Amino acid sequence: MSGAATRVALREALAETTQRLGRAGVASPSVDARALIAEAAGTERPLVLLDDLPAGFAAQLEQLTARRERREPLQLILGRAPFRRLMLRVREGVFIPRPETELAVDLMQAHASGPLENLVDLCTGGGALAASALDEIPTARVLAVEIDPRAAELAAENLEAAGPGRGRVLRADLTGDPGSPELAELAATAPVDAILSNPPYIPPEAVPRDAEVLEHDPHHALFGGGEDGLEVPRAVIDWAARLLRPGGVLIMEHADVQGPAAQDAATRAGGFDTVRTAGDLTGRDRFLVARRAAGDPTPGSERLTR
Repeated sequence: MSGAATRVALREALAETTQRLGRAGVASPSVDARALIAEAAGTERPLVLLDDLPAGFAAQLEQLTARRERREPLQLILGRAPFRRLMLRVREGVFIPRPETELAVDLMQAHASGPLENLVDLCTGGGALAASALDEIPTARVLAVEIDPRAAELAAENLEAAGPGRGRVLRADLTGDPGSPELAELAATAPVDAILSNPPYIPPEAVPRDAEVLEHDPHHALFGGGEDGLEVPRAVIDWAARLLRPGGVLIMEHADVQGPAAQDAATRAGGFDTVRTAGDLTGRDRFLVARRAAGDPTPGSERLTR
């Protein structure tokens, strides 16, 4: 196929794929169409620079397009998802990282007091926050905590790729018995400099409307437990109160309506001299920022058993 014929074929493929995805209800049909065409062509180069297409291009594009028409997330189709400076591996059955979560790393660095050397990522999922911390803070070592075995396995792969030898994954249930071996191991990491967390926080009645989320993100990574969805986030806050060194900071994502409740949970946990809500890039209240009081010694297990 000549270069001119290739460009005609690409224009036709882009138009048809965009139309099909649009009819299927995909929110960004043109962007997704370009990504699928590049995947079928086996290239990372701009499509306008291609002079030829592989022999199986049409069949491969049809297969990829059909999957996206069924509202399978683009990231799962491609097997990867961009997150800050990284291209993370993603896998069916593991929460797909969202662009809005990226701000947590900036908030951590902006509110940190002192060096960021020992970090913890609670409810790490596939390891997006932990991997980004390893990538952007060369002196950091990160413990990523996750309850689900599939997610923990994927997180270990992403952490090792981002910071070889500097990250590890602990499988543990943050709401479980604090005396369990796994949570005893977590407790032994104290004191730490910062904690990042994007825990499940959706209330039970707030069922996601997007098919990509409802059918492909695991429900245990979405619904936070309890009537308000904050059972797991409260456990994260309690663990932060226990693990952080004086001056250490917790950055935890939550729903835009949960700011007051998250602040209240941090105040009730005690030991924080700063408790505030930070907005995302659209101005919505999305992150709890809580800093351990500089003069407050690291609490003991009573914070988790009261």
